[in-house]
Amino acid sequence: MNMENEHNIIPPDHKAGFVNLIGNPNVGKSTLMNQLVGEKISIMTSKAQTTRHRIKGIVNGDDFQIVYSDLPGVLDPAYMMQKMMMKFVIDSLQDADIILYLIECGETRYNAELVEKIKTLGRPVVLVINKIDKFTEEQTEASRTFWQEVFPDADVIAVSALKGTNIDKLRDRIVALLPICPPYFPKDALTDRPMRFFVSELIREQILLQYKKEIPYSVEVVVDSYKEDENLVRIGATLYVERDTQKAIIIGSKGVAIKKLGTDARASIEDFLQKHIFLDLSVKVLKDWRNSELSMRRFGYDLGEN
Repeated sequence: MNMENEHNIIPPDHKAGFVNLIGNPNVGKSTLMNQLVGEKISIMTSKAQTTRHRIKGIVNGDDFQIVYSDLPGVLDPAYMMQKMMMKFVIDSLQDADIILYLIECGETRYNAELVEKIKTLGRPVVLVINKIDKFTEEQTEASRTFWQEVFPDADVIAVSALKGTNIDKLRDRIVALLPICPPYFPKDALTDRPMRFFVSELIREQILLQYKKEIPYSVEVVVDSYKEDENLVRIGATLYVERDTQKAIIIGSKGVAIKKLGTDARASIEDFLQKHIFLDLSVKVLKDWRNSELSMRRFGYDLGEN
């Protein structure tokens, strides 16, 4: 039976599925995600562990719907927040209809346990060799040969997510692999995340760009208020850090650092929302929040069952 919504009659041969991006930190998953979705869904910096959450981006065609998930990079967790990040990765394997396993050209490092787990699932795997714009054809082919041995049954597509090279080829292959299924979300949906989430991520992106060493990884951003008028959005956000010394660095001498952060974050959010915004930032200390289950849950991280 056809499904009907406000805009579309869903054809009986409609395809839909969850396509999850997995790979080591800093291989370009967020850049690829944004290319595939056609919008900035995931924040992007050159720092590892930029992505903390599972972020879904939805692409719709007349006869298909792709639900992409950008995931944290695969790592050996050192504290509770990183354990949570790895939980997102492992959990994503269970609902994936297609797995995009992303590697940087020339990379040979991988988590053998995770690779074996992927193989046992029997889901279609597309090996995406990224950043080919930085390597020769010979190096790209050598990388293709290496990874084809790791995943003998996988499709292999070499791309440059930054330059957009072979992205259309990758999209076409993904659509071909989708199962017949009605859409999971409304056909005009772009993501399952609320606007406050994207605002907090855009602020965190600027923190990653502006501050060095451990500081960006010790900050959690919470949007406390979001009030939208016809021509202005008023946003209040709190930056939580783990120590008083970190708070002092975030603020900077005479407030110079946080003023620059506010200016850059406001510009980024205005570009995203296409509206003028008023942004008020404050900083609070929450001791050792990255290792506190209570704090993690307070910040909206799904830790699952103990």
